[in-house]
Amino acid sequence: MTAHRKLARRTALAATAAVAALVLAACGNGDDGGHDAGSHESKQSTPSATGSAQAGDHNAADVAFAKGMIPHHRQAVDMAELAEGRAGSKEIEDLAAKIKGAQDPEIRTMSGWLTSWGEEVPAESGGHEGHDMSSGMPGMMTAEDMAKLKKASGAAFDEMFAEMMIEHHEGAVEMAETEKAKGKYGPAVKLADAVIDAQTAEIDQMNKILGKD
Repeated sequence: MTAHRKLARRTALAATAAVAALVLAACGNGDDGGHDAGSHESKQSTPSATGSAQAGDHNAADVAFAKGMIPHHRQAVDMAELAEGRAGSKEIEDLAAKIKGAQDPEIRTMSGWLTSWGEEVPAESGGHEGHDMSSGMPGMMTAEDMAKLKKASGAAFDEMFAEMMIEHHEGAVEMAETEKAKGKYGPAVKLADAVIDAQTAEIDQMNKILGKD
């Protein structure tokens, strides 16, 4: 009878230990699996939510502004690059470097917006003569204008550069004013404001160079 009780007791203890082990294993697996799944879900949902917010924060005017201003800025950079070795004055040379330094980063910024919105970034044209008024954007130089500027040097280059860049800047200001009036995407509206301020000041500076102010 005693031996029977001992056997029963050992059997009961073994069963209890087995059940406990199973419970602990189940709890452990549940915690790990839940943690991993939760982390994965969080990582997956956050970018999606951000992307949705970005997509909802812009409108057609913002897209048109970026798509138009990118090639517009590219032509200004092309014009500015021509000043090196051709400008007759330090003032024009410095102004050209300032224009390039400001507009190159803005091109990259606007290209990033279009990419994040699922829009196509305007393709780069080949050479200085590639940008043309056929684009329909205000202030753009024709291929003939760019060829003339490329052949000029000294005081003739300075005068031509200032006259062309004033027209070019006026076009950019017009486009920026449209974005401010119709755009929805905060950073784009802010950039439009910056374009208006910077390029209006540069127009004034170039008018003084030309003796028109």
